[in-house]
Amino acid sequence: MSAAWPWLAVAALGAYHGIDPSMGWLFAVALGLQERKRAKVIAALFPIAIGHLVSIATVVAAIAILQSSFPFAILRPAGAGTLIVFGLFRFLWPRAHPRWVAMRVNFGELTLWSFLMASAHGAGLMLFPILLGMNAPTAMPGMHHHGFAMASRGDPVLKAAAVVILHTGAMLAMMGAIAILVYEKLGLAILRSAWINLDTVWALALVAAGLLCLFI
Repeated sequence: MSAAWPWLAVAALGAYHGIDPSMGWLFAVALGLQERKRAKVIAALFPIAIGHLVSIATVVAAIAILQSSFPFAILRPAGAGTLIVFGLFRFLWPRAHPRWVAMRVNFGELTLWSFLMASAHGAGLMLFPILLGMNAPTAMPGMHHHGFAMASRGDPVLKAAAVVILHTGAMLAMMGAIAILVYEKLGLAILRSAWINLDTVWALALVAAGLLCLFI
């Protein structure tokens, strides 16, 4: 299997989050239409991306701590079970996410909204099987497992940072392209005729990722 596939998966997941209107581009377009300014759309993208990044980074850091504290044989089924249960929760209660009724928001409030929204959707959890695959233990003749873990401790940290940056960059690029396209050409009326229930798709993807963990 190519070593590039985990990075492609991270970028693809970021792009998917950029496509999902509940992750931010819909809010950015609404803010732009409210003030009739494209600059408002663009300005809203950055706090949304930052909030998403912080949410993802928090989960990635938690996964890294767990990977250094628990053996692979325990962490894999535990993570898989968490993904499956959370996916079922999102499927049964798709509207269980933060409500934000005010359209007059500052940079900090928009960042907080994005952080809460990404966290409520379990955006970072989907990275679990990817990180698990990246850092899966490998047998190395003549080298004690603990010694190998100590020798490569810095490597997972760099990988985790790269995962967060790549994911958020792909998300921002896709979200920005869609937001500008909808604002300039399509308008929010497109949602009435071309709507896909991405909440259901996301819930099923979480469950599928949990099942995937069991076969890594």
